[in-house]
Amino acid sequence: MPILQADDIADLITTTQRNLGEMKWTDLSYSLQEHIALPQLLNKNKVSFNSGTGIQWNLMIGTTGSTKETGLYATDSVNVSDVMITANIPWRHINTSYAIERREIAINRSPSQIVDLVRIRRHDAMVDMAGFMETRFWRRPAGSTDTLSIYGVPYWITWTDNSSTNANGGFDGGNPTGFASGAGNVDSVAYNRWTNWCAKYTAVTKDDLIAKWRKASTFTKFKAPVAQPDYQTGQMYGYYTNYNVIGQLERVLETQNDNLGNDVASKDGRVTFRQVPVTWCPHLEGRAGDPIYGINWGSYRPVFLSGEYMREEGPTKASNQHTVFVTHIDTTMNLQCTDRRVNFVLATASPDVSA
Repeated sequence: MPILQADDIADLITTTQRNLGEMKWTDLSYSLQEHIALPQLLNKNKVSFNSGTGIQWNLMIGTTGSTKETGLYATDSVNVSDVMITANIPWRHINTSYAIERREIAINRSPSQIVDLVRIRRHDAMVDMAGFMETRFWRRPAGSTDTLSIYGVPYWITWTDNSSTNANGGFDGGNPTGFASGAGNVDSVAYNRWTNWCAKYTAVTKDDLIAKWRKASTFTKFKAPVAQPDYQTGQMYGYYTNYNVIGQLERVLETQNDNLGNDVASKDGRVTFRQVPVTWCPHLEGRAGDPIYGINWGSYRPVFLSGEYMREEGPTKASNQHTVFVTHIDTTMNLQCTDRRVNFVLATASPDVSA
């Protein structure tokens, strides 16, 4: 007699359901292994503004230069000059939505329900938004005429191949491409302290990339000599790059350890720089220049319009479909860098990319 399995017995198949795995599902809808942007959007350091047509903040771009040596009975000469300017960026508006038909709810109710259909639709919308935000986070607007895109990392942290200084690193990250008035409408040509550090490297070695990385981290760590009200919320660096760089850094790490044991990949996932983990960023895969971004999260943050952070409205009846109910999730925000010079990028060529 042949050996039978459950699928071979027709009556058993007809009269018995498979195990349906109720109320759970495997989510294959997203392609990114790591999301950098969404955790930052949801963190406790996000800032809300109550009102206003855009986001504005103050920059002190120098001093009057009034300090001098003096002698007894010297004549005073007091000078005052303008040392303050403002930076500003506009709001950007993001929407995601989902819908459900009234009869779908009736069909999907217990005891026939396998999974919650409304929950799936909302999950679908949120995963889609997470992927959308991650893409925009690692790109800049196409130019000053782009009135839709948020101001992602390459808008604030720019790379310049300046042969006179870039080989060893310098504050050469000037105006983003397509924005002649500068990042935050502050021209880095007119105000050369409104720049980020950048350097060109050739190889992932201690004498090249790592040496320039050390220099970048040292030169971008500013400490105010006098306490003042500041936008910055500490020194919280994150280092982000692609697998080509991380893979080579892991090999560098292995070569400096004489006792690796039997693990053929003992240093995988353990690369740190100055005790900060180096994070693999999927959106930097294939990016020209194999960049390493050093982002100081104390200066770089999402900003939200008060009352318009992930605001969910609905479900409301669709205007032209009387049995359809729609829910909208809206966010008014942008990405703000209050101090460009505490951030850096290292690359072999320009990693700039627009939305």
